[in-house]
Amino acid sequence: MDSQTCRLGFIGAGKLAGSLIRGLVRAKFCEPRDIIAFEPSAEAQAALKKDVDLVFTAENTEVAEKADVIFIAVKPGVVLKVLRELAPKIDNKLVVSLAAGVRLKAMESAASARFMRALTNTPSAVCQGATGIARGPRSTKEDVDLARRIFAAVGTAVEIEEDQIDAVTALSGSGPAFVYSVIEWLAQGGEKVGLTSQDALTLATQTVRGAAELALETGLSPEELRRQVVTPGGTTAAGLAKMDEHKTRDGLVAAVEAAVKRAEEMARDNA
Repeated sequence: MDSQTCRLGFIGAGKLAGSLIRGLVRAKFCEPRDIIAFEPSAEAQAALKKDVDLVFTAENTEVAEKADVIFIAVKPGVVLKVLRELAPKIDNKLVVSLAAGVRLKAMESAASARFMRALTNTPSAVCQGATGIARGPRSTKEDVDLARRIFAAVGTAVEIEEDQIDAVTALSGSGPAFVYSVIEWLAQGGEKVGLTSQDALTLATQTVRGAAELALETGLSPEELRRQVVTPGGTTAAGLAKMDEHKTRDGLVAAVEAAVKRAEEMARDNA
């Protein structure tokens, strides 16, 4: 199926799906008229309409009927219920679940669609997303190629096995919140030593952005890049020593592990 001729449907258009929609339009992957969405929240609709002139439907069945590719972006606890209700409408259609904690096997027991899973994140709104995609047993090569093109349009996309998807959920899906916390804490450090709150936040945000861009562009490891900044006995070394003292690394590693554990619990709940 050609990405320029297919219509994309979203069942649920809240924070995550809304970010994907914004990114696809921003990247000119498709026009707003090529997207159809069902979103029961008037607040979420209004937020998305500020950025995209989108067509919303009154029923999710209309999305299932009119879209060629359907994204499921509802809460994990209702994914299977929605799929069972839509089963006759999505028979043999490509359906991509954006939900954490709902396995392909469970979805395939609910409907006869060609299921895939994709775990993306909110930076997809500015075409800087990080997405892991997992094919299902019914997925075709064309399905996988199309999914890759869709998510590559809004950032970086890698194909993974489904048993790795909880790790992607924790690292890429939850990861932005961890990074925003780091930005916030760096800015607080700047304020504590005399910067204004706005200047500290501006500099902290750009520092994180610049460091990430340099890592991506050079392909060097974090360790190699860190060596370029650190001078023995200097300011950076003093700061890193304090981070070690406060176990900053352990905290971030534990955050990813906790998010994975929660994703696994959700999968068991939605089996």
